[in-house]
Parts: sequence; structure tokens; C-alpha cells
Amino acid sequence: MSVVQSRKLLNIISLMGIAVTISLSIYFYRLGVFDDMNSLQQLVGQSPIAGPLIFVLIQIIQVVIPIIPGGISLAAGVLIFGPYWGFVYNYVGIVIGSLILFLMGRQYGKPFIMHLVSDKVYQKYNHWLDDPRFDKLFTLAILFPVAPDDALCLMASLTNMSFKKYSAIIFLAKPASIFLYSLALLQGGALLEKLLLH
Repeated sequence: MSVVQSRKLLNIISLMGIAVTISLSIYFYRLGVFDDMNSLQQLVGQSPIAGPLIFVLIQIIQVVIPIIPGGISLAAGVLIFGPYWGFVYNYVGIVIGSLILFLMGRQYGKPFIMHLVSDKVYQKYNHWLDDPRFDKLFTLAILFPVAPDDALCLMASLTNMSFKKYSAIIFLAKPASIFLYSLALLQGGALLEKLLLH
């Protein structure tokens, strides 16, 4: 197989992957899993094997196509599966989604990225791309849940960062941000519930 044929095949596979992701997004949206915790719980809580797989798939989708704020699905994972397995499923789904984002950004370039990243966010972090400290800034942004992770993952694909280094940063830095984000949302939810009940 020639290089041109290989690229065509990769493009076809990528487009098929995008089509499947969009189709599943529409399906899950119609089921109400993106805006109703009960619908999500019913969908993923029915089977001890299929449930976690579906939840991981939903997490991958929400990273690649940001339909809902990631924090909501993070909290949902912990509430549905408990703190340990909820963390594991959140981590697996978000890491896979983040790797896909980088590969898509590298494959389709800036025009594609500008469709997924708002102009405001892009302009805010655009100066990072030319900064020699980009790797460190990106690592800190992934480590601490204070920046738009998904947008930065896409923007990282525009730099000369290797996929190997990007993957290492995602694998090592994501657990801390997932834990902190989940903890903050759960604690905030518990506090809000106490205030409403008293």
C-alpha cells in the first residue's frame, strides 16, 4: 500500500469515527443522558459490564464533542459507580477522548480546531503556542482544573509536541485534575443540598 493510499484509508477511518461519534451523541442526547442524571443512571446502571463501557463511551464523546460540561459527567461517574470505580471510568474515558482530540487536531489542522474552540478561548491561549515553555504550561493546565482542558488539547496539536510526550502528560497529569474536579463538585453538591434542606 502506497503512502497516498494509506493516508486515504486513515482519512476514511477518521471520517467514519467522527460519523459514529456524532450518531451516538445524537442517540444519547435523545435518551436524555446529557441533561438528566436519572436517565444516565438508568442507562449505565442496568448492567455491570455494559454499563461501565457505555459510561466510558459517553465520557469519550463529551471530550471530543463538548455537549455537556465535563464536570457534570465527572460527578455523575462518582455518584453512579462510587468513588473508586467512578474515578477509574472517568479517567479511562477522558484519557481516550483527550488522545483522540490531539490526533484529530494534528490530522485536520487549525481550520478544524477553530470549529471546536471558541474564538475567545483561542485568542486567550494562542500566545502559549509560541512560548518555549508550552510543555510546562500545558502540563500545569492539565494538572490543575482551571483551564479549558479540551481546547488546550486541540491547540497542543498545533505545536511541535510529540504524541508520545502529549500522551505522557495526559496519562500522568489527568488523575489529579479528575480527582480535584470530582471532589469539588461532590462537596459543592453536598453543601448545596444541606443549605436547601435546612
